[in-house]
Amino acid sequence: MVAVAHGSRDPRAAATVAALLDAVRARRPDVPVHASFLDHAAPAPAQVLDGLARDGVHEAVVLPLLLTSAYHSKTDIPGVLNRVRALHPGLDVRTAGTLGPHPLLLDALDRRLAEVGVEPGDPDTAVVLVSAGSSDASANATVARLARQWRSRGFRDVVAAYATAARPAPAEAVTALLAAGAPRVAVASYVLSPGHFADKIRAESLAAGATAVSPALGAAPEIADLVLRRYEELEVARTAEAV
Repeated sequence: MVAVAHGSRDPRAAATVAALLDAVRARRPDVPVHASFLDHAAPAPAQVLDGLARDGVHEAVVLPLLLTSAYHSKTDIPGVLNRVRALHPGLDVRTAGTLGPHPLLLDALDRRLAEVGVEPGDPDTAVVLVSAGSSDASANATVARLARQWRSRGFRDVVAAYATAARPAPAEAVTALLAAGAPRVAVASYVLSPGHFADKIRAESLAAGATAVSPALGAAPEIADLVLRRYEELEVARTAEAV
């Protein structure tokens, strides 16, 4: 498995990815797991895959550690893999789906909010689900759908917001929910790792009156389970093709 994270200049991000992949290895010690990053950190996916090919590996699963399908999963990663396949035609590289959307993400979000004192499904709490935001409208729509699904678990309301590239911004969503009469507004950080976006979400949300802001999803057990779920989906597909 070659896990592909976004990458960040903030060292907390790479440390979080390392912790997540350690949890994955603990669940499947039979699967070699390698980390890679699209930007700002090393190694790059192509470097990892090139090394595997030179070591005689014939099969690899590239697994995007991305919460929505957008530019990185639709353009960046396929571009990298096309170049790798041209250099190493004997390496069978398959790409797993992005982590989101999936119900396990809601379980992880519940966990992170509980860690900052917000009871899952509290009917007196409205929640703002904040992603980094994307220029890809379908990615933002995926976050909005996830918010609607989460609302059905009992919260007073759940609305989507975006740290960049789309509206509403976190502060706008918090302000609107308070103006609508919500007794409490909590903010759920729909980002994988700490860093610029997580810090921005926290600062803007608290300044707007949020009572709690959850940390990044990171190495939550549900996220490690989801990584393996995406990997095993390809394992099942490969087995079916061989039959």
